[in-house]
Formats: sequence, structure tokens, C-alpha cells
Amino acid sequence: MLNRFAVLGNPIAHSLSPLIHQEFAKQTGVQLVYEKIQVTGEQFEEQVASFFNQGGRGLNITLPFKQKAFAMAACRTSRCQQAKAANTLWMHAGQLHADNTDGVGFIRDLAKYQDLLGKHVLLLGAGGAARGIIGPLLAAGITDLAVVNRTKEKAQALQADFPTIQCYRLEALKDSYEVIINATSASLTEKTLNLPAFILQSTSFCYDLAYSLKSATPFVAWAQAQGARATDGLGMLVEQAAEAFFIWHGIKPNTLATLSELKTLTAWDNGYSATP
Repeated sequence: MLNRFAVLGNPIAHSLSPLIHQEFAKQTGVQLVYEKIQVTGEQFEEQVASFFNQGGRGLNITLPFKQKAFAMAACRTSRCQQAKAANTLWMHAGQLHADNTDGVGFIRDLAKYQDLLGKHVLLLGAGGAARGIIGPLLAAGITDLAVVNRTKEKAQALQADFPTIQCYRLEALKDSYEVIINATSASLTEKTLNLPAFILQSTSFCYDLAYSLKSATPFVAWAQAQGARATDGLGMLVEQAAEAFFIWHGIKPNTLATLSELKTLTAWDNGYSATP
């Protein structure tokens, strides 16, 4: 029987994770089956337990279940514990283990475009996607990190876990930033965030954790319309998947080759937006 893996989320039809892991498997000679499974919030814990009870080897977790996945795990890596959100699950010695590969995937991809040392950074969103990248951002040597979120409770919880960050409501922003990161789900639903232009500097770089195959995400389009450099999170998606693949199989795939192949494989599609 082939090793079974899957990604769980809602929505999930758009997910490129099966393509990515299949490409990794072809590179490395690993035999696997990788599926995508849509679940509701009420079904999540039951679906995770059922997957592993039926012999499943590993799960990737995407929106909106990363914090639920964290809560389920008996054993968590230090970076997962720091984020309090998980995107990678596996069983070992009868216990559910969890990690968060979003941060390392994000930093590896962002490093291709932007040096973070000494930068003033603005992060939009305070959910599971944001939690996964805050620790690595702070460790990268940025000068400060401001976080904007609609929900006061989420922002307060985030600041309790990361005391050095500053949390604001959007209307309270007064400064400009050298790096601006969108970790909200707005691009997933093709919504444009109502952002003031003054948060951008002439040399600002913008990064959307979401991606789009058909055109620029709304956030990337907004940034480029203001004259800023910007990219989406397709590279992050591949990099975080590679880290999960390494956790499960002990082999590091070639991410640049996979990203190139992924663009070729999906060129026929009309495209869609997604988060890692």
C-alpha cells in the first residue's frame, strides 16, 4: 500500500499541495498518494483522527484550521509551540505530532527578494497564517513589527504571545513601512483591502501569503499600482511544503525545479487564489 498523505482545509478545491508533493515524490523516488480533503469546523478533529486511524502518514493543514490542529497535537516542535498554530501533522509512537513550516518557508522565499535586517515591517492579519511567520520574522533581525487586525481579541492574544510587537487597528496607522505582508484571507476571496497609500515608502516591498495563477492578487495589484515591488506566496507554498516533505520522508526536494514545473503544469488553468 502506498503511503497516504493529504491536505485538510475549507475551501480546499484550489489547493496545489497534491501537485507539489507529487513533484517532490518524482524527484526523490518516494512512493505516495496525496489527496485534498474538505472539512467543516465541526468535523475537523474527527476527520484528523479518522485519517490516522486508517493508516494515513501525514497531513498538511490550511485555512482555517491551523490553531485547531495545534490544539489537537500531543507533541509540538518549538516553532509550532511559538506560533500556537500547526500546518503539518504526523503520528509517531502512537502520539500526534505537529510542526509549523510556514515561517521557514516564508523566510526562504522572501530572502530571494528582500533583506529583512533592520527593516520596519507591517503585518496585516493575526490568524494562524500570521502566527506562523511572526517568530521567524523577529528572528530575522527586523527593527520592529506592527500588526493590524480587525478583531481586538485576536490582536491582544497575539501581543500576549509576542510582547515586542505592536498591534493596531487599520485606522490608527500613521507610519510607513519598508516591508508590508498580507496574512489575511482577503486575496482568497479576491477582496481588496482598503489600505492607505501612506503606509508605503518609495522602496517598500510587499508580500502576499496568498497566491494567484491567473493574475496578481488584489494585494499585489494594489501595491504595484502604488509603484511598490510586490510578489505573491507561490514560492512560500512550495518552500513550506518542502519542509513538511523533509519532516515526513527525511529528504529535501529541489524547490526551484518544483516551482518551475508547477507553473508549467498549471499554465492551462484559469487560475485561482489560495493560502499555503
